[in-house]
Amino acid sequence: MPYPDFIQEFYSIDVPFPEDVVQSNVVRSEQGLVAFFTFHKDMVLPPHSHGAQWGTVIEGEIEFTIGGEQRIYRPGDSYSISAGVEHGAIIKAGTRVIDV
Repeated sequence: MPYPDFIQEFYSIDVPFPEDVVQSNVVRSEQGLVAFFTFHKDMVLPPHSHGAQWGTVIEGEIEFTIGGEQRIYRPGDSYSISAGVEHGAIIKAGTRVIDV
């Protein structure tokens, strides 16, 4: 099921992937960013690091490698990545994630 219309009307952010691969709708404040991602095609997210991150899978599947440990996340699973920890993923088409 897609996100509700009011979420799909949130602004998108500039990500280094085409919009036909991943769509973003975000709420931003001075404290942080909440992103509603929809992955339209299979995607490889290269290893990278940044500030702390938390997310939950709404639909689909993500194979995350976080700090060298690999795990598959499915609907209802949440992940937490500490600041500076390298992570990357293989994300299946149809996956939806809320990421903070």
